[in-house]
Amino acid sequence: MTVSSVSPRDKRKAFSASLVGTSLEWYDFAIYSAAAALLFPRLFFPSSDSFTGVILAFSTYAVGYIARPLGALIFGRLGDRIGRKHVLVATLVLIGAATFLIGLLPTYETIGFWAPVILVLLRLAQGIGVGGELGVAVLYSNENGDSARRGFWSSASQVGPPAGNLLANAALAVISGSLSDEAFFSWGWRIAFLLSAVLVAFGLWIRIRLEDTPIAAAIQARGDQSDAPLREVFRTESRGLVAAAFSRIGPDVTYALFTVFVYTYATMIVGFERSQVLIAVLIGSGVQIILIPCAGALTDKFNRRLVFGVAAAAAAIWPFIFFPLIEGGSGLGLTLGIVTGLIIHSGMYGPQGAFITDQFSPRLRSTGSSMGFAIGSTFGGAIAPLAFAALFEKTHTWVPIAVYIALACAVSIIGMIIGRDYKASEDAQYLGAKAEATPTASPAQSPSA
Repeated sequence: MTVSSVSPRDKRKAFSASLVGTSLEWYDFAIYSAAAALLFPRLFFPSSDSFTGVILAFSTYAVGYIARPLGALIFGRLGDRIGRKHVLVATLVLIGAATFLIGLLPTYETIGFWAPVILVLLRLAQGIGVGGELGVAVLYSNENGDSARRGFWSSASQVGPPAGNLLANAALAVISGSLSDEAFFSWGWRIAFLLSAVLVAFGLWIRIRLEDTPIAAAIQARGDQSDAPLREVFRTESRGLVAAAFSRIGPDVTYALFTVFVYTYATMIVGFERSQVLIAVLIGSGVQIILIPCAGALTDKFNRRLVFGVAAAAAAIWPFIFFPLIEGGSGLGLTLGIVTGLIIHSGMYGPQGAFITDQFSPRLRSTGSSMGFAIGSTFGGAIAPLAFAALFEKTHTWVPIAVYIALACAVSIIGMIIGRDYKASEDAQYLGAKAEATPTASPAQSPSA
């Protein structure tokens, strides 16, 4: 049953707005992630021990994730109170401004202690913006789509991370390839951050022209907003919040390996050139742009939790193959390992947006989804690169890292098991559609372990 009256043109417009906006925001976030591995240990955290600088740089990377629950609390609540559109504009401005200012920030050599302090504050602002963006952007394309294809429509914002990562790594590859190492570390890296101003302007041009989603508008018209949505989520939909947060951990930890920590491990430990890693991540990100919507669409025909669970099991196994594969220093092995890891990640990430929004009722969906994304990210992506670096420094082997990833994926599988399926009747009561007389879970979405 389709409970949305949105025209096909407006559905495509919502899908594009969610995809483009999130991609641009993730460019900002991803450019920092790559720089934390390749540049910031030298520029902002100088140390006689190079690996100590890496750990400090990854600590600032983690700040961006730790700040996400605060962003989810602020903007997720606003999404339920004032609608989805205004939140999407505000988060884009916040993330873009923080990224642009990082491009202007003097390094440790110039202003000493204050350089890393300001860097952490700007990373905090990025994290707050992303925390608000994640859940609401998924909702925008989801609620403008139709219930029969929620997996596909929800995947729009999920394409944002690989698309943004592709843009970020392409920018770094072009800039670093065009300059000497001295020029790149001196001033060239700033270009990638300053480009954020142009990208944000384009994103704002798209988002300011949007209408709110039919469900958000209906809730506003009926005056049915929750006065305390976060408290109500914890009181009445806590199981959905746990399922949503758990589902996020495995994909985030997996992504942290193949798009963040791999730069450090492959260049500092195995001996690959920086350009080799950049190219491999670029190829993997390009593949993901195609596969994530396909994975989302697949779950419209098969059980969403089952598809996710199979991909999570594969993600738990692949690191045990990946690390030995790249130990020989083969560029082909490196590319194959990263691309395969990101293909497996797509199988989790494509269905994730729909699964998380499925866990919450319409009037609490923005707050619940945002908090689910943010809490999962904090315990997943925030800690992972730092944990990887610390584990390797302690043990000098990749095995604990692979075990860490396997455990994270197991947590996500538990999230799939305890989660619920989409209830079309909840949306129908706001949109004036009649709920089907059949059970709310369609055959493709029937409960499954």
